[in-house]
Amino acid sequence: MTAKTRLSILLVSTPVLAFVVVGGLVGQERGSGESSFRHLRVFQDVVNLVMSNYVEEVGVERAMGGAMRGLADGLDPDSSYLEPKQVRALAAGETLPDGEVGLELTRQYYLRVIAARDGSPAGKAGLQTGDYVRAIDGTPTRDMSVFDGTRLLRGKPGSSVTVTVIRGNAAEPHDVTLVREAWNGPSVSGRMIGADLGYLRVATFRAGAPEELQRKALELRKSGAASLLIDLRRTAEGPLENGLAAARLFVKSGTLAIKAGRDKADRTEVQAAATDGTIDLPVTLLVTNGTTGAAELFIAAIDGNGRGEILGERTLGRAGLQKLVQLPENRGLWLTYARYLTPAGEPIHGRGLEPDVRIEEPTLEFGAAAPDQDVMLDAALEHLRTKKAA
Repeated sequence: MTAKTRLSILLVSTPVLAFVVVGGLVGQERGSGESSFRHLRVFQDVVNLVMSNYVEEVGVERAMGGAMRGLADGLDPDSSYLEPKQVRALAAGETLPDGEVGLELTRQYYLRVIAARDGSPAGKAGLQTGDYVRAIDGTPTRDMSVFDGTRLLRGKPGSSVTVTVIRGNAAEPHDVTLVREAWNGPSVSGRMIGADLGYLRVATFRAGAPEELQRKALELRKSGAASLLIDLRRTAEGPLENGLAAARLFVKSGTLAIKAGRDKADRTEVQAAATDGTIDLPVTLLVTNGTTGAAELFIAAIDGNGRGEILGERTLGRAGLQKLVQLPENRGLWLTYARYLTPAGEPIHGRGLEPDVRIEEPTLEFGAAAPDQDVMLDAALEHLRTKKAA
């Protein structure tokens, strides 16, 4: 390896060293720091071996870019290594185009669908929780971050994007072309089921969702609802704070969540206020593996304060907060720096929430028409009828 190549490696690897030394060693004990430096020496050895011995010549940018992406991706699906162009856009406060397809993504080898929002282009196309997105407009997602994938799906309303999807163990991928739309639908809908059960469907926790939830719940109470079934299946959008705002409607007193940073001392309890808990009806929550984010904070607050029962599947586990960390060479990290815990102090991020009663969501074959009956909702209603009769 030439001296010029070694210098290039040093320059390009500066962000890695800065991230590990500044983020990983500050506040740690001396023994732990020495262990981290040993790992850095191994990292240097691996880079040198790859650059000198791989069967093809490897460019410095390619090798180091892959190393830094792997470092960030190994933390959690929401953390990402950012190239200079992405850092500049974030630092400048650049907003995403209005056109979207209604998909929330995570990473598992490839990009994977968390959920498709009700009535969205992806929802109408039948994309489901667990579908693998192998490519976006022909670009493979094997080395693509959630950060990048989410931005590739956005564009001008009326423009189209093609996603290559694999479902389950199917060998053949399916190309699905989606036309982007500007979202303007309702966050919450509601209706009566029978004489005294109010049904609320929360499709998203975007702006205005807590207020819509309150309005619909009060309407159902006036219509005779003695209890509420809140459907949070595949609810995955919206800022985490909106989940807490929605929980305040149902929790009169107690801890709603705990915001925790890296250090154990860096914890803040989010408490219900004196004016909270205006809706006192008994609550049942229906969830799936596509339920995540703000919806999980809402569920954890309801469950942790004894306000409701959870039916369905284990939720995904996505309750982290991210921020931009700028690094040398105009690079950066989109890094999870804090996370929310349940009122009891248990992690949500990376674990999810376990239901009280398990009900599985059926999986449809790709292209199959949606069934006439909602099997999961029917099972939840039967559980409620049995519980009421007991």
